[in-house]
Amino acid sequence: MLAADDYTKTRYPIVLVHGLFGFDAVGPFEYWYGVAPALSSGGATVYTSQVSAANATEVRGEQLLAELKRLQATYGHTRFNLVGHSHGGPTARYVASVAPGLVASVTTVGAPHAGSKVADDLSKALETTGTSSRAGAVFDAFASLISRLSGSPALPQSSISAMRSLTTSGMADFNTRFPAGKPSASCGQGAATVNGVRYYSIGGASVLTNALDPSDTLLGLTSLSFKGAANDGLVERCSSHWGTVLRDDYPWNHADQINHAFGLRGWFTPDPLVVYRAQANRLKNAGL
Repeated sequence: MLAADDYTKTRYPIVLVHGLFGFDAVGPFEYWYGVAPALSSGGATVYTSQVSAANATEVRGEQLLAELKRLQATYGHTRFNLVGHSHGGPTARYVASVAPGLVASVTTVGAPHAGSKVADDLSKALETTGTSSRAGAVFDAFASLISRLSGSPALPQSSISAMRSLTTSGMADFNTRFPAGKPSASCGQGAATVNGVRYYSIGGASVLTNALDPSDTLLGLTSLSFKGAANDGLVERCSSHWGTVLRDDYPWNHADQINHAFGLRGWFTPDPLVVYRAQANRLKNAGL
């Protein structure tokens, strides 16, 4: 890592927004593994959000908005740099759309802006088998357990609502209502700045990256939904595009993007912590 004390010292705090079934930390297991210390070591003020592990984008977005307002009232922050992984991307975008004055930038990482084929297949399977209610109850219980173990406040969980938000049709509807930063063409780039908010996106295009990482097996199975198209196990490469596309083909899978599991990734691949630090430095240099 670069040693400069102010390398990541952004003007506005950085807020990390987790994805589906995400959390702050459960014991030694952090969702953003090592990311906050890597950013704060260079001078950044960093917060980790606590929104529902599973719920509709708009519900999570309202929770994040309330959290930012609390941070503003408590510490006097005027704006925030939001960094959202997976479902955290659209969640951050929601806040930037409804309260642009609070948001300096949105950086999305592996976010399914055009929806996820995995969510499409799961939704179709549950509808076909008539098991939506039962499956939703099981996943809601899991989401509630994650929240309790991480010490998060009691928040509503709705896995079925989350799944519907992340389908291709769900995200298409969301993008119609909240289009700021939307690419002008499929797999293209969107406006860099909308309503004073800078938009950036990062994506991965690998699935099986480390045989020692238990999440690789699951992602290998879910990647079958993409039928050979480049993806990270849960999100297709082009679906990660929003605003200024910094890179969409990092040799990372969906878990590698947040430095999981415990930093395991492919040999000789870029260190996610270095990439997060570089983005913080980019924000700093942009006066954000």
